[in-house]
Amino acid sequence: MQATGKAGTSGARVERRSIDFVPENERHGSPAQQFTLWFGANMQITAIVDGALAVLFGADALWAIIGLLLGNLLGGAVMALHAAQGPKLGLPQMISSRAQFGIFGAVIPLVLVVVMYLGFAATGTVLAGQAVDQILQTGTPAVGMVLFGALTVLVATLGYKYIHMLGRIATIVGVLGFTYLGIKLLASQDVGALLAPGTFEFPTFLLAISLGAGWQLTYGPYVADYSRYLPASTPARKTFMSAYLGTVLGSQWSMTLGALFAALALPKGSRFLDGQVAFLGNLSGGGVIAVVIYLVIVTGKLTVNTLNAYGGYMTMLTSVTAFTRKSVVASWTRFAYVIGFIGLSVLIAVLASPDFIANFKNFVLLLLMVFIPWSSINLVDYYLISKEKVDIPALYNVNGRYGRWNKTALFSYGIGIVAQIPFLAQTLYTGPMTDLLGGADISWLVGLVVTALVFYPLAKRNSTAPSHMIYPTELGSDANDSLEGSVADTATA
Repeated sequence: MQATGKAGTSGARVERRSIDFVPENERHGSPAQQFTLWFGANMQITAIVDGALAVLFGADALWAIIGLLLGNLLGGAVMALHAAQGPKLGLPQMISSRAQFGIFGAVIPLVLVVVMYLGFAATGTVLAGQAVDQILQTGTPAVGMVLFGALTVLVATLGYKYIHMLGRIATIVGVLGFTYLGIKLLASQDVGALLAPGTFEFPTFLLAISLGAGWQLTYGPYVADYSRYLPASTPARKTFMSAYLGTVLGSQWSMTLGALFAALALPKGSRFLDGQVAFLGNLSGGGVIAVVIYLVIVTGKLTVNTLNAYGGYMTMLTSVTAFTRKSVVASWTRFAYVIGFIGLSVLIAVLASPDFIANFKNFVLLLLMVFIPWSSINLVDYYLISKEKVDIPALYNVNGRYGRWNKTALFSYGIGIVAQIPFLAQTLYTGPMTDLLGGADISWLVGLVVTALVFYPLAKRNSTAPSHMIYPTELGSDANDSLEGSVADTATA
């Protein structure tokens, strides 16, 4: 019941699969690729900005770095648990949400995830556009943003194999470039003074933890997209550790530099706030070296922006096909979706760039409120209730075991969002519990825990999980029930 072609293998030029199941004869690669992809994706300037925010909003550099590390360790564990699902399921991350929310119900968090992708793609385009402009000296950052968008479309359209190739390049380039910046910082500044322990303030320390955790948790909705081609026999532990170490080490390296750069630019931080890209160029020494650093910035941003575009395309397609009931789409569809997604993100970038820093901080923290509950529900169901057993054909069948809507998941999702509101510390709204915590925002932790506590007992009682893993090739009684109404689509996968 599955394709026998080699689309998606190491010899493929352009990926042809989208939201459909990847059969075993097309699986390839090793867990090490997860390390380089996520390490390279985090060795980039937006992660530097994220680390700098912890200092710019009040924390001393040392406590900011420690808080960011704790956040990366905690959030990275959740992110890597999602990554470990890829080889077992052979599916994009958000398709698996149908097992928890139902075919139509999954569209609700999917729409919010698309907004997240757009936001990150737009903020990344702002910084990459500045770097391209510094290289070409056009004097118009918008030109750099458009050129960067075109590069993103190219790689995202080529697909999985080339995204991983870009991750390996970004790892090498990032290590070299960021090591050089670190050496320049050590040689030109008193780093010991920057790291001198100051007054410990719990609210700003919690903010640093939230920035680190939030950064990692935002990868959850698409991390399995990039592990789904691994052989199904790949140990989950290896996939977990490769993704975990890659994302934590890469992000912490970048964020540590960001915290130090921001501390260097204090007391007002104007040197960093006025232009993050130019700040790094000046720190590098200017001239040809600065151009090299700008290329490092573009490479890192291209990697993560491609993830945003590719994940955005997968998420939009998952939403649309819930209603069209298709599991396979034409190759040109990827190009059309990616073009539309990147075009909109570039437009947002051009319009939002003057207030980039403030918007980015609020964006990262606010996004946690809407998809942390999704992450909690997905992981609790997969690891604790379904116990890694999924009826894959039923994910494409509105009359299958998962149905159209899952009221338990949707109810828990709503409770998870509402529970966070009193703990929010945002520009537009500050919850009453935030004042009692000295201004600290722990809404992400509340959402993660409360959602799990509400969802687990209800879902355990009403579970529709199969007794064993059901793949499209299985024709047992359970599989036959699931395949009814969707077998034609599966056969063409």
